[in-house]
Amino acid sequence: MKTLLSLVIILGGMIFPTYVQASGNESTWYAAASKMDFNQVLLLLILVLVVVLLLLLVALLLYLLSFISAVIQKENPALADQPSWWSKFKERFLTGKLDEVGGKEEEAKKMSDHAYDGITELDNFMPPWLQWVFIGSIGFALVYFVQYSVMGTGLTGAEEYEAELAQEAIAAETRKASQLAGIDETTVVFDTSESALSSGKSIFESNCAACHAADGGGGVGPNLTDSYWLHGGTIQDAFKVIKLGVVEKGMVPWQDQLSPEEIQQVASYILSLNGTTPANPKAPQGVLVGKNSTENPARSDSTQVMASN
Repeated sequence: MKTLLSLVIILGGMIFPTYVQASGNESTWYAAASKMDFNQVLLLLILVLVVVLLLLLVALLLYLLSFISAVIQKENPALADQPSWWSKFKERFLTGKLDEVGGKEEEAKKMSDHAYDGITELDNFMPPWLQWVFIGSIGFALVYFVQYSVMGTGLTGAEEYEAELAQEAIAAETRKASQLAGIDETTVVFDTSESALSSGKSIFESNCAACHAADGGGGVGPNLTDSYWLHGGTIQDAFKVIKLGVVEKGMVPWQDQLSPEEIQQVASYILSLNGTTPANPKAPQGVLVGKNSTENPARSDSTQVMASN
């Protein structure tokens, strides 16, 4: 049992620093894990299970070796005084050879000039495990120096930061594209940014000016600059009409030719035309929106072709 406990402590000391380092980079591994599909998650679970089983088999093997050693020592009294393999292992790699308490070896190591409150320091050598850690740190430092200073293949902290920023920028663009692709008549917003209105104007002049005039004053289609609307005057209404069209009035749906973002942009541009003064405005049509509906009632045009506003 003591052997197993010691192994668990050693393994814990090896795994815990790795876990702490991984937890400090939680956003990276969590993002990678969230992108895994079912088959990848299942494979990962199987690998973890295999590793756990291997560790259990190693622990069982060590326990069996310890048990067999105890049985052999019991059957052979001559071997009872001989140290076990675990004792030899600890002495060579962990604790080193321990002097007998109060023995000559211990007395010889006492440092008389390092005695405080009756406690005398012993001039012991560094334990083997600490020696191996020290040697390993020197080896790691050499590899680190060659990789970062000689070969230049390792990334510095600043370079890792820049790489993570680049990855996050790509991820942000992907999220933005996904959000823009999901715009519909229920989630659309009136985008008054200069870039959106500029793009909306270009789309309007290329696709809508033929029926509504370049300044929105109307032609075959209705006047888009006044406050009278045939199908509602909100951004949601404008988006829906542009997206689905009004086939019975001759306006084709644009959802197959324009992206949701482009429809939002042109709808925002159309709303921004309200209140402007076109060169040759068409007579009002539809219902007055935003003012007293009894004031200057609009005329209905049954021959209207384009009904995007």
